[in-house]
Amino acid sequence: MSASTTGSILDSQAPIRAELLSAERLEEHAEQIARQRTLLEGGIGRPLSPRVRDSGRVLLQCYRTLAEVIRDEGPITPAAEWFVDNFHIVDEVVRHIREDLPSGFYRQLPKLAEGPLQGYPRVLDVAWAFVEHTDSRFERDTLERFVRRFQRVQPLTIGELWAVPIALRIVLVENLRRLAEQIVKGRAACHEADALADELLGLAGRPARPLAFRSLHAAALPMAFTVQLVQRLRDQDPESTPALAWLDQQLAASGTSADELVRVELQNQAATNVTVRNVITSMRTMAAFDWAEFFEGVSVVDEALRADSAFGAMDFATRDRYRHAIEELARGSGRSELEVTREVIAHAKRAAAARPPDAPPGGRAEDPAYYLISRGLPLLERAIGYRIPLKQRILRAYVSWATPGYLGTIGIVTALLLALPLLLAHAGGMSPLALALLGLVALIPASDLAVALVNRSVTDLLGPRPLPRLELRTVTITSPSCPTGPTCPPRPCRKMIGSSRQRSTGWRASTAATVALPTPVSASSYCIGDVSGIRRKASGWAGSASAGSSTS
Repeated sequence: MSASTTGSILDSQAPIRAELLSAERLEEHAEQIARQRTLLEGGIGRPLSPRVRDSGRVLLQCYRTLAEVIRDEGPITPAAEWFVDNFHIVDEVVRHIREDLPSGFYRQLPKLAEGPLQGYPRVLDVAWAFVEHTDSRFERDTLERFVRRFQRVQPLTIGELWAVPIALRIVLVENLRRLAEQIVKGRAACHEADALADELLGLAGRPARPLAFRSLHAAALPMAFTVQLVQRLRDQDPESTPALAWLDQQLAASGTSADELVRVELQNQAATNVTVRNVITSMRTMAAFDWAEFFEGVSVVDEALRADSAFGAMDFATRDRYRHAIEELARGSGRSELEVTREVIAHAKRAAAARPPDAPPGGRAEDPAYYLISRGLPLLERAIGYRIPLKQRILRAYVSWATPGYLGTIGIVTALLLALPLLLAHAGGMSPLALALLGLVALIPASDLAVALVNRSVTDLLGPRPLPRLELRTVTITSPSCPTGPTCPPRPCRKMIGSSRQRSTGWRASTAATVALPTPVSASSYCIGDVSGIRRKASGWAGSASAGSSTS
């Protein structure tokens, strides 16, 4: 069933499988569905967690049913065997969906205003279309091209991109649920057909009843039942088993035949085998996939920041902090995340253009981080019309007056902790002098408790704020050619010996020498030997460099 059809798509029992598209046609389909979708204005949409829980319950029931058939050594299809053997993967995926899709995060995802997935997240529709036209086969390059093409028309939010793996898992679980139910129902229909065939043929120690088929209604017979019954009665005498002739007549009246029905059923079983295998393989592959790398490869926000700033040189935690700031600003201003990103870049460019000619480049105001997490944030908030929540206003005021606020809070909490026992003691008739002594004695433990409570509260409310950091990258240095090859192999490092002056001289010599070395070698594989060795190497390298320069 296509994602563009009408009706509730979750009410269908048909497998999520449509025409298999090439990568190019899949990109065209992504752009097409992006043009057809409109978003819901306001509202929380329809909940998805009940369907996920129900799918987990249905899959567990199907697993138990098929496992019992295997224990009884009954006939089973390859798809059912794949499902039973890999059910631990399926169960883990269902558990991950429940953990990775909290209600607060789900409410923030944009929902569709129309279509078969009306009220559900837009990213679920994207994942549904991808799974539907790839036969549940996960490939990184294909998914990246699909998402990028979709974002040409409708850019996905940062939260939606992080939800892509969750949405894919939900659709895969939904597809596997439908296939598992189909397998179990087909197995039950075959069992009923075998029981009827035994009754018609007088097997299993019972007398033959050739006319037992008259209670059947051909229009309501499942395909698996009909095919199994045809195969059981095909080689029997038509005179003694008129059921086969009756089946042929009923099938001819409906415009088909027994041979055609068998062919279609075998094709369905083969398609089910392939799809179940693809679902299980995709689940296993996605569990080992680096989704952070995928996210940064398709995010339009990351693309804009990398193009006009040093965003790509930062480590992942810093980049993620920038993205969280953009998300918050977009939610509070009513603008899209891409619009907020462009506004940040515009502010940084204006600051660079206003830099005096004699000033060095790279000032704080020329970096997007200055407007996202530093002192330029109020300027950006005013520019985009950000509405600061009351809780955030209070926290900002508290942070701006950090020392007085911290000490004042400790004093207030200490006073409150002392007030209760002192009031009780006063009500009991204790003298003022005794109350004063009690207050002095209880002051130290009360203040200790107040400090612990305030520290815990401040940590929970504010949280850690790590400084922006550059990402550590592999550094290559140069070294002379080794006798064994152009690049020196790793050697065990030996501790440097000699005085501190010798060690510092050796480090300077080795550092200076690495600049003129012709052959690259990994910095992690270059080891420092003793000081005399360093000096000899440095002298040799310097002599080689001098000879080379004089020759040239």
